[in-house]
Amino acid sequence: MQFTNTWYQELEGCYTALQPTPLKNPRLLFHSSSLADELELDASWFTPEKAGVWSGDLLLPGMQPLAQVYSGHQFGVWAGQLGDGRGILLGEQQLSDGRKMDWHLKGAGLTPYSRMGDGRAVLRSSLREFLASEAMHHLGVPTSRALTVVTSDEPVYRETAERGAMMLRVAESHLRFGHFEHFYYAQQPEKVRQLADYAIRHHWPHLKDEQERYLLWFTDVVKRTARLIAHWQSIGFAHGVMNTDNMSILGLTLDYGPFGFLDDYKPDFICNHSDYQGRYSFENQPMVGLWNLNRLAHSLSDLMTTDQLKQALAEYEPELMQAWGEKMRAKLGLVTQDKHDNAILTGLLAMMTKEGSDYTWTFRQLSLTEQQQSISPLRDEFIDREAFDSWYNIWRQRLLEEGRSDEDRQHQMKGANPAIVLRNYLAQQAIELAENDDISLLSRLHQALSHPFDDAPEFADLTKRPPEWGKKLEVSCSS
Repeated sequence: MQFTNTWYQELEGCYTALQPTPLKNPRLLFHSSSLADELELDASWFTPEKAGVWSGDLLLPGMQPLAQVYSGHQFGVWAGQLGDGRGILLGEQQLSDGRKMDWHLKGAGLTPYSRMGDGRAVLRSSLREFLASEAMHHLGVPTSRALTVVTSDEPVYRETAERGAMMLRVAESHLRFGHFEHFYYAQQPEKVRQLADYAIRHHWPHLKDEQERYLLWFTDVVKRTARLIAHWQSIGFAHGVMNTDNMSILGLTLDYGPFGFLDDYKPDFICNHSDYQGRYSFENQPMVGLWNLNRLAHSLSDLMTTDQLKQALAEYEPELMQAWGEKMRAKLGLVTQDKHDNAILTGLLAMMTKEGSDYTWTFRQLSLTEQQQSISPLRDEFIDREAFDSWYNIWRQRLLEEGRSDEDRQHQMKGANPAIVLRNYLAQQAIELAENDDISLLSRLHQALSHPFDDAPEFADLTKRPPEWGKKLEVSCSS
């Protein structure tokens, strides 16, 4: 297995080189076998003898560990220097197909950017990110991924003493909006240019010889971000902490903390208990995405003219609406466009808001409806049957106009409406068992989330709507 570290080799001044701080008596708790296959790792890598690889105790040839420095806006306020406070970029694995993948240890100990933190992670937050990133990947959402979770008997102190853990996550790059902000506000424009050239060279190589390469590159960053957030909105995912330092230049979902999937459909859903003003509520995510891109544009102002930056930013809303429209039409079983489609969608969402309908369950049950039936089995899910019947007749007529078979339409809808998402209560139950070294539910949940669009009777208990207590779990940035 070959490793390099282009960040270390090409971006001097953008990091601090240092070794991870290993956990005491580490043991591998869980790993993603599907990701291991993609990374060309066989089962021998996940034996007790190799625990040091996943706990920062054993570096592989070519690794050059470092902590990245970046800054950012947090909850809309400039926060100054941030950086990898508990993460270490080990290096980039060179795969046989030519791709390179960052290996990044989270919970790897103190760095110069830890501020008041201890540089550690707890098992609870590590498992949440592990499950969430793998779930999002299998839902088709661009994301970092998680390969391993290591635990130990070493305590980590949050509100109480918890079990320490370390997670190895993988991504094509960990380059963030905040990297560019850091050097812009430090008045180092040459570093901003160096980062942009690095990004283009490694991730947009087709643009490197273009005269307007920065404009073309930034325009693609804008579009990637728009498509990512459209995907979040379509599956009912709330990130919870969309600070600029948590935004990926490649349009990946990055840094899972107080995330949450919608249970009851509430557009103003706030998944982060620390978000007192609701800045990062579910319905605000598209707006925040554009706000963050404006902050990035400001940091790139030495590379492009104001008109060029505005030109790129103007692509955000059309790209967002096109991507969201495509995904929501697929969720409704439509393949053609009609001027009345938006009214059909908003009519359904209005009923769901009024009655607190479960987002995932409602769309999945809608997928099972047969258009020749004058009454949908989803009807019994609504208290206001008259309102549902009125909406259903309009939607059913729209389906009949397309002339597709139920088989084709239902197949499409099931591919757009997952049977299972990572609800907070499921993650919490898996975590509580895993903290007592019982990974049975963790394993089942991971397996079910790897096939979210399948009808799998053996996982039917994981697809049900949450109990009332499950809707009231509070999650904060430390989670």
